[in-house]
Amino acid sequence: MKIKFFVKLMKVKQYVSEKIKKLPPGFVFNYGDIIKETANVEAVIKNLNRMVASGELRKLSKGRFYKPEITPLGILEPSEYEVAKDLLIKNGKHIGYFTGLTIYKQLGLTTQISNYIQIGRNERRTAIKRGKYEISFIKQKNKICKENISLLQILDAIRYIKKIPDAKIQFLCKRFLNILSELSQKHKNELIRLALNYSPATRALLGALLDELGETNLTEELLKSLNPITSYKLGITKENLSTVEKWNIK
Repeated sequence: MKIKFFVKLMKVKQYVSEKIKKLPPGFVFNYGDIIKETANVEAVIKNLNRMVASGELRKLSKGRFYKPEITPLGILEPSEYEVAKDLLIKNGKHIGYFTGLTIYKQLGLTTQISNYIQIGRNERRTAIKRGKYEISFIKQKNKICKENISLLQILDAIRYIKKIPDAKIQFLCKRFLNILSELSQKHKNELIRLALNYSPATRALLGALLDELGETNLTEELLKSLNPITSYKLGITKENLSTVEKWNIK
């Protein structure tokens, strides 16, 4: 019996080693990714923990591991996508998307980098920590799908314009105008539809930006959705955006 048990353990050890060898460096996985092809759960967990102790694997967070990539400059951390991928896609469907500093940088709104990841989801979630990253969540009222993620990211950036670091408001207004001008007419229409589920201040700033681009025929719905006596303190003047008075932006 002891011999059979030892043979089983050796088979599991070999199985786990072979599975890990096939994984690319930086790929994040959990117990379930390895266990699904063997019934010996306890042996798999012990082998993974042994590989962490020997340095073959690194632990990102509870139950999540990655194979480190060693370079002349040291060990590379997994990408932000690998760290958070299970929070973004489930069963092939998009359930979340990167927003915050990750996207501000991609959109050319700031050059600042951070260990802080923000994710948009349809439900509220408490913040978590994985490796060096702090991950927080914002609630997205629109349905999330692959086709609208880039538009939701633009709207999030407009919504949090006052929180974008290391960027003056004049620069941000110009950059948003460039981003919006590159959208197709179809995407501008969709942007407005999605914006109706955002805060009044976000709708007002989007309207002012589109008006600045001469898209006044598109912004009527946004204007009708706002209280005409409400003003929005965003720190934007007429010198930054000539249309702010119409939208009660200050």
